[in-house]
Amino acid sequence: MSDCLFCKMANGEINPDVVYEDDKILAFRDINPKAPVHILVIPKLHITTLNELDNTNLAGLLLKTVVQLAIQENISESGYRTIINCNSDGGQEVYHLHLHLLGGKKIIAPLA
Repeated sequence: MSDCLFCKMANGEINPDVVYEDDKILAFRDINPKAPVHILVIPKLHITTLNELDNTNLAGLLLKTVVQLAIQENISESGYRTIINCNSDGGQEVYHLHLHLLGGKKIIAPLA
């Protein structure tokens, strides 16, 4: 999608603070972090929401990347949260599938 912010990051038009990249996945630091570690993990392929993710291999790669990043960021043992927001009622703001990896402090947040 030509106007998708995350697609522009995935194809190099915009340069985020990248912490991991391969041919299928891009991970970068959130520009408005909610925790000391706040990384977004996206597929390079444009998938609008979790509802459209039908590739189980890609789903597994996204989750595996989150675990690898938690280890890399030294939060795997203390703990972390992974969030996928889906559509407006779920809090999704950018309509390109992305996972939030949050950690580095105790995260206690009630559902709003």
